[in-house]
Amino acid sequence: MENAKALAERILDNVERVIIGKKEEARLALITLICGGHLLIEDVPGVGKTMLARALARSTGGQFSRIQFTPDLLPSDVTGMSIYRQATGDFEFRPGPIVAQIVLADEINRATPKTQSALLEAMEERQITVDGVTHMLPTPFMVMATQNPIEYEGTFPLPEAQLDRFFMRVHLGYPSPTDEILIMDAQQVAHPIEALAEVTTPDEVREIQRAVRGIYIDPLIKQYIVSLVNATRNHESAYLGASPRGSLALMRATQAYAMLDGRDFVQPDDVKLLAYPTLGHRVIVAPGARVREIDSAQIVDECIERVPVPGVRARGGSA
Repeated sequence: MENAKALAERILDNVERVIIGKKEEARLALITLICGGHLLIEDVPGVGKTMLARALARSTGGQFSRIQFTPDLLPSDVTGMSIYRQATGDFEFRPGPIVAQIVLADEINRATPKTQSALLEAMEERQITVDGVTHMLPTPFMVMATQNPIEYEGTFPLPEAQLDRFFMRVHLGYPSPTDEILIMDAQQVAHPIEALAEVTTPDEVREIQRAVRGIYIDPLIKQYIVSLVNATRNHESAYLGASPRGSLALMRATQAYAMLDGRDFVQPDDVKLLAYPTLGHRVIVAPGARVREIDSAQIVDECIERVPVPGVRARGGSA
C-alpha cells in the first residue's frame, strides 16, 4: 500500500503544479481515476476543467483525447467507423477519439442524446461496438466530461442513465484572489502544462487501482453506506434516489480516500466526506421540492444527519 500511496501522491503533486488552489477537487479527480471511474465536471467556463484533464493525462503517461461535443456531432465521430479499402477488399476499423486512456468530453450536453449514448457502452463495459464488431478500450480508461450549468440554450440535458455512469461530479469554482494571482504568475511566460512531465506510467496506475481494492472496509461501514443510499431513495424531497451503482461508487471512493490518507481501513468520516460527490448527481429532486429551492446537496446532507453513524472498530474485531 505504501508504494501505491507514494505513486498517487506523486500524481497529485504534479497536477497541482497546473491546477492551483484546488487540492480537494484534484484529489477527487485522482480518486475517480484510481477507482476506475468517470468524472463529470460541472462549472462555468475558464476555471480549469480542460487543464485538469490534460494535467492528469500528462502526469500518468496516459493517451489523451479530446472530443468537442456539438449538436452536429455523430456517434461515429466518437467511436470510429469501418472504412472500405478497395485495394484489399476489406473493411478497416478507424478508431475514434474514444479509443484513448483519458478522454475529455468537452461540453457533453451540447450533443444530441443519440451521440451522448455512444459513450454508454464505453463507460460501463470499457468497449465499443462498431458494425457488430467489439473493440476493447485501453486501460486505465477514464472519461472526464464537462458541462456549463448556467447556459442551457441549445443543450440536451444528460439522461439519468448516463449521469449514473459517472463515478463523481465535482465543481471547481472560482479561485481565491491570492490563488488567482499565483495563476497569473505561473502563466506569465508560458503555461505550466507545457512543461509538465510524466511521473507515473499506465502500468503503475493499474497497480494503484489494485491496491485500492485491497483497503479494508468493515461490514458495519458497508451497512452504513447502504443505509445512506436508501435514505436518499426514501427522502420526501427526492423524486429518484441513488442507485446500487452509487453504493458501489461510494464504497470504492472511501477505499481510495483512506489509501491517500495513509490508512488501510475505511472510517465513517470518509463516507460522510464523499457522499455528495458520489451520490449528488444520482439524486433527482422532486418538482415540488425544486420550487422550494431544495437541491440534491441539501437532500444528501439531511440523509447524513438522519442515518446513525456506526462505531469504529479494529479490523476483524467487535464494535
